[in-house]
Amino acid sequence: MAEGNNNNISKFHIAMFPWFATGHMTPFLHLSNKLAEKGHKISFLLPNKAKNQLEHINLHPNLITFHTLSVPHVEGLPPGTETASDIPIFLTSLLATAMDNMRENVQELLQELRPCIVFYDMAHWIPELASEIGFKTVNYNVVSAASLAIALVPSRKPVEDRTITGAELMDPPAGYPSATVLLSKQEAQ
Repeated sequence: MAEGNNNNISKFHIAMFPWFATGHMTPFLHLSNKLAEKGHKISFLLPNKAKNQLEHINLHPNLITFHTLSVPHVEGLPPGTETASDIPIFLTSLLATAMDNMRENVQELLQELRPCIVFYDMAHWIPELASEIGFKTVNYNVVSAASLAIALVPSRKPVEDRTITGAELMDPPAGYPSATVLLSKQEAQ
């Protein structure tokens, strides 16, 4: 996307598919607003409940369209769960499972919408859909790379059937490059 005179910029149709947490959806919508300022059309995929929470931040409703999705129930999630705000943090992996279970619905919607580019963060399967449907992808993470690395680094021992504890996150994994840049107890929680 070239900077400069708006009249010389190719306009794109862009889809946004953030993780179902306010701290992810809000920055995706801020980016959508910036892209819409340049004249790009945005299709924003989000859970039903989140639409009402974000509508007031949509500065370009003529270019940013919300497409609501029904979050399927997953055993162990409270009924009606749609966002991370609906659950305690230890149930986050179940919400991730629900998001993964939406793959076919998201695929159908993206086939219908035909965006040029899809921005995503946690839906690891979006690049696979890109090769099937024919769009580009941008993995847009709104959390720091260090936060992702300390939690997801391959040298960390796998934790089966449970969330990593705060104490485990405070203890850096083998090969972590800093002895001073560590998570505090509050950050790890």
